[in-house]
Amino acid sequence: MKSFHFIAIGGAIMHNLALALVKKGYRVTGSDDEIYEPSRSRLEKAGILPEKYGWFPEKIHSGLDGIILGMHARIDNPELQKAKELGIPIYSFPEFIYNQSKDKKRVVIAGSHGKTSITSMILHVLKDQRIDFDYLVGAQIEGFDLMVGLSDAPIIVIEGDEYLTSPLDRRPKFIHYHHDIALVSGIAWDHFNVFPDFEVYKSLFKDLMEMTPANGSLIYCEEDALVKEIAEKVSISGKKIPYHKLPARIANGQTFLETEKGEIPIQLFGDHNLQNLSGALKVCVQLGLTEIQFYQSIQSFKGAAKRLEKLASKNDGDLYRDFAHAPSKLQATTEAVKKQFPERKLIAVQELHTYSSLNKDFLPNYANTMNAADEAIIYMNPHAAALKKLELMDEETLRKGFNRSDLKLFTDSKKLHQYLMEKDYSNCNLLLMSSGNYDNMDLQTIQEKFK
Repeated sequence: MKSFHFIAIGGAIMHNLALALVKKGYRVTGSDDEIYEPSRSRLEKAGILPEKYGWFPEKIHSGLDGIILGMHARIDNPELQKAKELGIPIYSFPEFIYNQSKDKKRVVIAGSHGKTSITSMILHVLKDQRIDFDYLVGAQIEGFDLMVGLSDAPIIVIEGDEYLTSPLDRRPKFIHYHHDIALVSGIAWDHFNVFPDFEVYKSLFKDLMEMTPANGSLIYCEEDALVKEIAEKVSISGKKIPYHKLPARIANGQTFLETEKGEIPIQLFGDHNLQNLSGALKVCVQLGLTEIQFYQSIQSFKGAAKRLEKLASKNDGDLYRDFAHAPSKLQATTEAVKKQFPERKLIAVQELHTYSSLNKDFLPNYANTMNAADEAIIYMNPHAAALKKLELMDEETLRKGFNRSDLKLFTDSKKLHQYLMEKDYSNCNLLLMSSGNYDNMDLQTIQEKFK
C-alpha cells in the first residue's frame, strides 16, 4: 500500500485529493495549522483528520512514498525540511496529478474566467454518456462527491489554474499537466499581488499554448481578443480549434440553444455561458463524442456551485450567488442576469475580498463592470483589508473606480444584511457576488424574501 503525507491538508483541493487517495486505497496522513469546514468534517469522516493543528517533523519518515505540498505551507515548514533531509519525493498537487495520469489523455481547461464552468460541463456530459474519466475541478458539482477523481480511466479532465504551484515552485500550476488537449477561455488580469505586470501574466498562457504536442489540440475562444491574438501567433504542430458563443434565444427567462437539430432548452444563461458551452462542446468532440450526444446531456446540467447558482426563487424574482470577483467575471455575471430578465430590477452586491480587488491601484480595472445593475452595492470587510496590509477605500474612491456615482458601500455585514432585508423584491433579482462570504452574513433569512 502506497503512503503519502500532505503538508497543508486542509485546503479545498488538497483535502479533496487526500480523500481521493483514500478512496483509491492509499495510506494518507497530513498536517495543517488551520482546518475549516467542510474540510474538517470530511477529513474526520475519512479518519485522516490530524489530531492536533501544527507541523510535526516526527510525522515524516522514510516509509513514505511521497510528500504532497500545499500552497499554504511556507518554504521553511519543519515537515518540509525533514522530508528534504530524508530525500523523500516532494510533489506539488499538480505534479502529483501528472504523476498519476502520465498514461492518460490529459485535457487542461485554462483561462482567467470560465474554467470551472467549462470543466464542470465536460464532466457532466462525460458522466451522462457513461464515459470513464478522471478529473480535477475547482468547485463542488452535482453528481460528484469529490473535486478530484483518480482511477484507471484513460482520460483525465483538469481545471488548469495559472496561480503559483507551491512554495518551492513559482511556475503556474497548468504547466505541469503536459496537456494533450488545452482550452483557453479568456485572459483578463488577475492575481495582481503575484503578477503585477500584465505582460508577464499574458505570457503564462502563451507558454501553455506552445506546449501543445504534435498530436494534440489547442481550443481557444476567438471572441476574447487577447486569446485570439496569442493563439493565432503561437507556432504549434497540433491543431488550432477556435470557438465562439453558441447561437441561442431567450424566451420568458428560459434560454434555448439553436442547433441544426432544433432548439435545445438549457438551465444556464448569459453570453459567457454560451461561450463556455461552445468550448466544452469542442472538447467533447475531440474526445470522440458527437454534437448530438453533447446536446442530449447538457440539458440536465445545472451549473457548478456558486456559478450563477440560484439560491431561491419566487414568481417575479430570483436570488443568485456567484463566485465572481475579478472585473471580467463581475461584468459578465451582472450583464447575464440583466439580459435574461430585462423587465426585472437587478440589485447587484459585490464583495471586494481578494488582494487585487482591495488594492487601490487595481481599482480602475473595475470601471463600468456593474453598469448593468439597477442598484450597485459594494461590501468590504475592514479586517480583510488589514490582513492584506491595504488601506480601506472609501465610497467616493470606489464610485470613481467603478465609474458609478450612485454606488453604495458597506463595511459592516450586519448593516448590509439589515439593508437587504428591508428591500422590496417585487419584480426584482438579487445577485450576490463574492469569493468570500460577506463575513458570514446570514443568507438563509435573505432567501426567505424570495419564497
